[in-house]
Amino acid sequence: MATRILPLELIDKAIGSQIWILMRGTKEIVGTLRGFDDYVNLVLDDAVEFSPDPSDPTRAVKTELKTEILLNGNQIAILVPGGSGPPEDSMAARSS
Repeated sequence: MATRILPLELIDKAIGSQIWILMRGTKEIVGTLRGFDDYVNLVLDDAVEFSPDPSDPTRAVKTELKTEILLNGNQIAILVPGGSGPPEDSMAARSS
């Protein structure tokens, strides 16, 4: 039988490593997870945000966030611990 792991335990194991986050809507963020709380608000370092280019929705804008950031857990759709970012065929991979 497989070992059960709770969602917050999985996130706790990802502290200090890279995490790929898909936000509600169209933004994606990759960064180093520094901490979280019971509401899955996340603190990230070395984050990079991918968002649609307003002038060309088929392309993405890559923005390096130079400071520590706090993400609201209500806006997070999917967490990928150990994820290195969008796959080559995704919208974000076509960033400028």
